[in-house]
Amino acid sequence: MSAPSATAATPPAPTPAGNRWHALRVIKVVVNAGVGESGDPRTKAEKVLQMITHQKPVATRSKATNRDFGIRMGQEIGAKVTLRGVAAREFLDRAFEARDRQFDPESIDRAGNFSFGMSDYTDFAGMKYDPQIGIHGLDICVEMGRAGYRIRERATRARRLPKSARPTQDETRAFLAEQFRLTFLE
Repeated sequence: MSAPSATAATPPAPTPAGNRWHALRVIKVVVNAGVGESGDPRTKAEKVLQMITHQKPVATRSKATNRDFGIRMGQEIGAKVTLRGVAAREFLDRAFEARDRQFDPESIDRAGNFSFGMSDYTDFAGMKYDPQIGIHGLDICVEMGRAGYRIRERATRARRLPKSARPTQDETRAFLAEQFRLTFLE
């Protein structure tokens, strides 16, 4: 019989952050530009989203009729883009750079997700003002999670996430400070 190899008995090296299954990560980033009406303003919002994210936006539709604003149910009133993976992290890095790497900790909810807005698309590096488009702001919503988060969304046997698998505000804050080098406005 031969002796077992040293590599088979050696446990895998720990990751720098500890348990890699417990590591926090960005699940998705949703970039939304709501204009409140269809037609030319919505088309301009789509152009802005496509310029910033380099992906094709989809239309968002109203869920109810509001006569005061002249909105019918099902009318296209905005556009959005969902980013995942590397594209999401790169976009977030550019968005935080446009905000001078400063962030309000009040924007983080108790589930560890966060949202923030940009008042104008020209805040992004390399974007120039286009008089045909005008000024368009956008909202950025980020969902945070860990490995196994899909358990709550799957079609078969969906379950609640255990408390240990849910990110907290403090964990998200530490993640943002470490990964994106943010300073927090206190």
